Amino acid sequence: MAGYDVTLRLWRGDATGGEFRDYTVPVDEGEVVLDAVHHVQAMHAGDLAVRWNCKAGKCGSCSAEIDGRPRLMCMTRLDTFERGNTITVNPLRAFPVIRDLVTDVSFNYQKAGQVPAFAPRPREADGTHRMSQVDVDRVQEFRKCIECFMCQNVCHVIRDHEENKPAFAGPRFFLRYAELEMHPLDTNDRRQLVKDQAGLGLCNITKCCTEVCPEGIHITDNGIIPLKERVVDVRYDPMLWGARQFGGSHDAPPQRSSLPARLAVLTLGFGLIGCLALLGHAWLLAAIAGAPAVAIGLYTQMVSESTGQRSLTVAGITAGGLALGLGLGLGGFF
Repeated sequence: MAGYDVTLRLWRGDATGGEFRDYTVPVDEGEVVLDAVHHVQAMHAGDLAVRWNCKAGKCGSCSAEIDGRPRLMCMTRLDTFERGNTITVNPLRAFPVIRDLVTDVSFNYQKAGQVPAFAPRPREADGTHRMSQVDVDRVQEFRKCIECFMCQNVCHVIRDHEENKPAFAGPRFFLRYAELEMHPLDTNDRRQLVKDQAGLGLCNITKCCTEVCPEGIHITDNGIIPLKERVVDVRYDPMLWGARQFGGSHDAPPQRSSLPARLAVLTLGFGLIGCLALLGHAWLLAAIAGAPAVAIGLYTQMVSESTGQRSLTVAGITAGGLALGLGLGLGGFF
């Protein structure tokens, strides 16, 4: 295959400043931008600093801005650019430059250290943990992240506002929070932390993070938006508000592991009241008690992750449905 020449315009400099310099190198068909950068190192600038490792799109090390768009240099083929056009490569703009194409991404590791660790619930009676396949699939997408930090780089909240960094975790770590919050075995409740310390409210879901993800993770749709919904639930969901009044602190959100249990007990309680009202021929009271038993029970079934809680909830829904149906039917008849 015939080779051809490519001109790269590379950023050269450090934290104190720098400039773009042009380098023309020969390349072969099928090569990628990282190959051309290595040719520049070998032929023109042996001191050129560039971070890379696997050259297979799995380590995330070689992320840079290529013609203004964050990309992995090892996965960006040279034949995607018009021949004769100069290809501009500069370091990720959201992070401080160390030298040339290498940036200081330690901000991301600081944010990673602030994420509370996975805390699984106790094992079942037979010594195992059980998860539904749909729950496995949902969090598995998030684990594809290679931590290239291009989503962090393109997020305007920190790209254009350096002052937001202390109070903003960024899309990569919202994805991590979402992964843990959606994990059916985890017992930590990080929703208040995400709201107060990670700055989730600053994200206005422009989806620019999703557009640059090399792994195709739906960061906004599958991670950030569901996480926002869970954070809103802490204060504004009427069912959760009722559970806080029923038991636990009125200010702090209840732990995820205890909330479904309280709702299950509440469901069964309303259901039993409805049945007792039926025995006393108090049809209206039976209907009034049966309605919340069914409503709370159906909600509990969606948020509960324990077989015991779900069984208790089913009993409450059954009793509540019986009380509601007979209460309305017999009340209207008599």
